[in-house]
Amino acid sequence: MEQSQTKRPNIVLIGIDSLRADHMSAYGYHRNTTPHIDKFAEEGTLFERHFSPHIPTTSAYANMLTGMDAFSTQVVALRHKGEMREGVVPLQTMLKNVGYNTTCIGFQSPSVRNFDTCIDFSNWNPGPDGFAHKAENLNEVAIPELERLAAEDEPFFLFLRHMDPHSPYLPPPPFNRLFYHGNECDPAHTSMKAAMEFKPFCDYFATWMPEGITDAAYEVAQYDGAVAYMDACIQQIFNAIDALGISDDTIVIVTADHGETLDEHDCWFDHHGTYDNTLHVPLIIRYPGFVPTGARVGGFTRMMDLVPTLLELAEIETDTVFDGASLIPMAFGEELTHQPDFYFTECTWMRKHGWRTPEWKLIVALEPDFHFKPTVELYNLLQDPEELNNVAQDEPGVVEFLTARMDAWIAKREKETGLPNPILNQPGWHGTEGIDYFESSEQAYNTLHIGDPGAAQRLQAKALQTEEDKDGA
Repeated sequence: MEQSQTKRPNIVLIGIDSLRADHMSAYGYHRNTTPHIDKFAEEGTLFERHFSPHIPTTSAYANMLTGMDAFSTQVVALRHKGEMREGVVPLQTMLKNVGYNTTCIGFQSPSVRNFDTCIDFSNWNPGPDGFAHKAENLNEVAIPELERLAAEDEPFFLFLRHMDPHSPYLPPPPFNRLFYHGNECDPAHTSMKAAMEFKPFCDYFATWMPEGITDAAYEVAQYDGAVAYMDACIQQIFNAIDALGISDDTIVIVTADHGETLDEHDCWFDHHGTYDNTLHVPLIIRYPGFVPTGARVGGFTRMMDLVPTLLELAEIETDTVFDGASLIPMAFGEELTHQPDFYFTECTWMRKHGWRTPEWKLIVALEPDFHFKPTVELYNLLQDPEELNNVAQDEPGVVEFLTARMDAWIAKREKETGLPNPILNQPGWHGTEGIDYFESSEQAYNTLHIGDPGAAQRLQAKALQTEEDKDGA
């Protein structure tokens, strides 16, 4: 392929926090959550089985922006301290070295360094109306910056980190009622009881979920509403690219750092756990004339494949040996898949690793977790795609085989990098001073906590007073 432009293509990378692929209509979800991204996908190539193998955000973006896995970056934990491993060069630096202007909006991390411009935006707190306008806040700074970059003579790399649909799920109207029309506080519902009694998270939930909520389906609908809200706002970015007349000269990527657990697996509206709802994320690439239109690629792809793909599309040569590989041969049907099985890690609220094949998922806990889950989990993904039936005790031979495969892979990567597996060397990974590793699930349950107890108590007291007023009426 030869570039038709006199300069290299622009690159717009849209990283959407906590977006699980299976809740996008582009990926077959029954709710029409992403109509604009669906149309965008028809103009490019969608990768159906794209995985983020190193959870959560910090390690995932290190993979996304370097083309390297956690062995190479040595970034594996949410609360990573310091920089990436010396010598690992992120995409923005590679692009700057060949004349790109580079801008990052909305994120700071060990992998997000050396951009020409970094811009923050108000991304977390709800507005005066009680709703979160995160994507609108991002657009307020992103679109003027896009216009500035497009006016320059140099090509540009614009990295946008969207904070929808990350919790709190507070999409503004009409998105907050787009997929739910019932009474979320009806006492006949009981599906939120376990979540609101989960000590590590209950104070956080109480600060943004409705007082007296009883129906988990409401929060799932709020997540889906946040996805739809994000989708509508991202269309403004697509419109701006079109209005600036740079669509044919710009590679646009829609992806996510990780997915989200909603009311599944007792992980309660967060993104820990190494089930596929967290590992499986979208990847859609549009570059007219250079990426197939309307293609859907079924082979396995991983986060670290993105950088070598972009460098090939931009015709940028490098001596770097990546852990990922370009996806262009797969996009054009020349290859089916790079690697059908892969190693994954999680270092968020739990520290685990495992091995996934098309048929099996092995999960091994490296210390007791706060959900009191078994040390070894095994799921037959063909018979049990939702990973609900742990068959580790029924299939010891499969556990042994996958464990050996995983251990051999770890030994291979440690030998290749000359470095230890970082998931095995994370003292203080959970951020609690004086405790490096948990010795029991009870200790983990009583130690890990998010949310403001004071704010939660005030809300709960208000809810109790309301109930007492009702009883006294």
